Amino acid sequence: MLELKNVSKVYEGKVAYRALTDINLEIEKGEFVAIMGPSGSGKTTLLNIISTNDAPSTGEVKIEGTNPHKLKKNDLAKFRRNELGFVFQDFNLLHTLTVEENIVLPLTLEGTRVKEMKEKAREIAESLGITAIMNKRTYEISGGQAQRVAIARAMVHRPRLLLADEPTGNLDSKASKDVMKMLVSINEKEKTSLLMVTHEPQTASYSDRVIFIRDGKLHSEIHQGESRQAFFQKIIDMLSLMGGDGSDFSSVRV
Repeated sequence: MLELKNVSKVYEGKVAYRALTDINLEIEKGEFVAIMGPSGSGKTTLLNIISTNDAPSTGEVKIEGTNPHKLKKNDLAKFRRNELGFVFQDFNLLHTLTVEENIVLPLTLEGTRVKEMKEKAREIAESLGITAIMNKRTYEISGGQAQRVAIARAMVHRPRLLLADEPTGNLDSKASKDVMKMLVSINEKEKTSLLMVTHEPQTASYSDRVIFIRDGKLHSEIHQGESRQAFFQKIIDMLSLMGGDGSDFSSVRV
């Protein structure tokens, strides 16, 4: 589904900075993968390259067999709209629009008919439990509700790959749990492949597999297995093995 071959990223400047070195990574269709590592390890750079917001210096990225970095501008815009969904830590919602208008934003860019947009918005709002707030402005809802709206917007066009950058970073523990259960549900029901960057062990424990990255290189990976609690503990153990500043990872929440 997603394949990275020997992906490296060097930022040129007075002093060149190597952010990623020879990353080889495969994600299967319907797999939920988390990426963890200390601050400055290259997590966000990796996500930016996969999301086509940044280009690799060397190496190749393929999503469903297509290298988006080789597409022309218009084709790339269409590819991003059809194949990829994005969820961010700070929600990135437009405060001038209602919840419903935020959700259908990707569809308006495609020129979808209003009736069809409303129907799709209603369906996804029902599945994510946000029907009651559809006519509210985004400043009138809670952080947990705002992240649900952001997920609805990311999923309204049924992308094959959902990319999440610290999706629980601005949420309390109850809202974090709700959002993660929702992402797991989407992953299982829609068979959407999910790639998430997080520094929170609790959040990462909802995934099938955690990939650890350090100093721009793949460090190790662990799989969930039978017990999420045991997986959570494995994640904690791996993070402590990797070392790094204590502030790089959030306080542990079980």
